[in-house]
Amino acid sequence: MYTIIPETAEDTHEVEALYDTCFAPGRTALSSYRLRDGVASVAGLSQVARDADGILGGAIRYWPVLVGGAPCLLLGPVAVHPTRQSEGLGRALIEESLRFAEPLGWHRVMLVGDAPYYTRFGFAPLKDVEMPPPTNPDRVLGRALTQGAWDGVTGAVTRWQD
Repeated sequence: MYTIIPETAEDTHEVEALYDTCFAPGRTALSSYRLRDGVASVAGLSQVARDADGILGGAIRYWPVLVGGAPCLLLGPVAVHPTRQSEGLGRALIEESLRFAEPLGWHRVMLVGDAPYYTRFGFAPLKDVEMPPPTNPDRVLGRALTQGAWDGVTGAVTRWQD
């Protein structure tokens, strides 16, 4: 049994250690990290999953970006500790966090990831959205949170402007 709650500043070091455990050492060199540099994650959507003993089992973060000038959520990273995988925790983090996105005013979400995994959550390839290189365009996926939210939204993914 896990409790999924919003990530707080006190969780930061533990979440970063989880990401280091789950992803390759060069993860911060990915183009998606350039879009995140100096931009705060989206409060309330970035969440952690803890077991009954308070041990971190997984985490998910969201960042604001622009796609062709339109606001969009960038999902990721999402990680589940290797000892907790195959328990449905990744699914729970994704589904739980996404249900809060629209009430917070977000209409679309995108990510860079494996289509076979993320299509089960309603994500589909975004052929007209360009992530900064080097990004495999086949891994750029999106999901509309409101009807037609991706209609006419095309172009380059750029950093959020406050």
